[in-house]
Formats: sequence, structure tokens, C-alpha cells
Amino acid sequence: MNQLKLVASLVEKSVLRYTPAGIPIASASLVHDSKQDQAGKERQVEFEIAAIAAGEISKRFLDIELGVSMIFTGFLARKNRNSKSLVFHVTDFQRIE
Repeated sequence: MNQLKLVASLVEKSVLRYTPAGIPIASASLVHDSKQDQAGKERQVEFEIAAIAAGEISKRFLDIELGVSMIFTGFLARKNRNSKSLVFHVTDFQRIE
């Protein structure tokens, strides 16, 4: 199973683009910062990850304000066929209550 749920905030976003098939794609960078338990010890975890949203969710994705924490759900995949870099493909998101 390839499923990722992440609390993060947008720190950078690009303009909406379209694939040759006409599918809208939104790209952004997400930043995560939390404390996690590892082997009985607390560990500070901070990272930035590239993210994209495709289809009808893409326009809503770009409407998210920078710096606002959200819960993002999706999956990880290679940036392209020949790449080893991963990209977070966002399929849903919601504001933290």
C-alpha cells in the first residue's frame, strides 16, 4: 500500500499548468515540522517535500494560503519515469480543526 497522510503547510506554489491531455496540474512545496517518538526517544522531524495535485483538486490546492497548516492525503511516486526523486501526489486535503 502506498498512502501518505501528512500535516504540513505550503511554502511555495506555482501557477496552474495543463498536461497535453488537458489535465490541470498544481505544483507546490510543503514543509512539515513535528516531534516523533523513535525508540523511546523524542525526535524533532523537519523536511520539505515537492507536491502536486492533478485534476479538479488542483485549483483548490493552489487556493491554500501559504503558511497555513493542513492535513494532506495522497501517495508517493517518482518525479518521472527515469528519476529517483519522489513527489507527494496530493489527492485530498483539509484544514486542521
